[in-house]
Amino acid sequence: MSIQNQQTKLNIGLFGFGVVGESLYKVLNNNTSLNAQIKKVCIKHPEKKRNAPAELFTTDPEALLQDESLNVIVELIDDADASFYIVSNALSKKKAVVSANKKMIAEHLAELLSLQEQFQTPFLYESACCASIPVIRNLEEYYDNDLLQHISGIVNGSTNYILTKISEDGISFNDALKLAQQEGFAESNPALDIEGIDAVNKLSILVAHAYGTITLPTALLHTGIHKLHSSDAIYAKEKGYEIKLVAQAKKLADGKIAAFVLPQFVQKDSQLYNVRNEYNGVIIESGLADKQFFYGKGAGGFPTASAVLSDLSALRYDYKYEYKKLRYHEPSTLANDFYLRVYVSFDALHQVPHNIFEKIDEWSSSNDRCSVVGIIHISKLTENNWWKQNNTSLIVLPEAVVDYVPKKKVQEERALVFA
Repeated sequence: MSIQNQQTKLNIGLFGFGVVGESLYKVLNNNTSLNAQIKKVCIKHPEKKRNAPAELFTTDPEALLQDESLNVIVELIDDADASFYIVSNALSKKKAVVSANKKMIAEHLAELLSLQEQFQTPFLYESACCASIPVIRNLEEYYDNDLLQHISGIVNGSTNYILTKISEDGISFNDALKLAQQEGFAESNPALDIEGIDAVNKLSILVAHAYGTITLPTALLHTGIHKLHSSDAIYAKEKGYEIKLVAQAKKLADGKIAAFVLPQFVQKDSQLYNVRNEYNGVIIESGLADKQFFYGKGAGGFPTASAVLSDLSALRYDYKYEYKKLRYHEPSTLANDFYLRVYVSFDALHQVPHNIFEKIDEWSSSNDRCSVVGIIHISKLTENNWWKQNNTSLIVLPEAVVDYVPKKKVQEERALVFA
């Protein structure tokens, strides 16, 4: 069934009726201009009381997937495996799909690309990255050229809320986490957020649209905020920094992409400095337009539902992602040869081998905590996990990726010149 015709009603099968699903239901009930209606909802726990007619719900996924009257599937569940089953089956039946499941998309993007092409059916997922911020659509349309230099952002509202409370209220990490859970910004099991897994899933999606780089999130260097120490917050205040969990991808001189999710010291002149609480912020930098900044709520029922609604509206115009950087340009590859300027704090001198640093700029040692600021090659972080052990924390400096020529290479080049 074609949905490009404005007169054709969007008959939606919805998977999941949590905060976002219920918000979408309310919005569509109050918005007649889109000519869309949720006809059936598949849920996992039928015993829960819900603010919608009982006849709307079913526990049978096939009741939606096999229903030929449904021309759109909206998938808003948190189970990545079940999500992939739903999305792949819906696409194979030529039902347009809208999803918010970043973990599923990140882990199966190559397969989902193939399904979209095979069945010529749109699959949209703006809400999967930054909720209300239209980052994917901008990367697809406005930055559909090869001039994109750098994308960096706070893409996880839960961790940003925790870091804001630590910075502004001076409370401990554990207290800030409990507060985030009470406010509904963090799950009872917050590992996906605080360990950086959610953010790296989103980054893997963003690099596909920004640079045509299809990669599993496990291939990207990442950690979260769970290893940060109270002394790190003191250091940040002394230097005038804020600590943020930043996802970023930068095109290097050789055309390859340095991509990672790490805590970062952010300076006052950065737009990310004042991104607080559950908000997200993304900076996109191109070769000609310099920097553009996108800011908005990165979590919550209605902000996420707004992105889902935007995707539903886009289906009216036969909109689909073209993956232009992948299909019409030479896709970029991930870099494994670059340097980071990092701050590392740890309990005892013997815990961090000094020879991993190419250069040390600052050094501090006391009975309670030691720290070092220096330049390190990415391989020293990807090839072993010393920086995730023994109560060690690692934070990148404001200019995370640095141009650095090791002394050995300089000496070799000089030897060639004077040979």
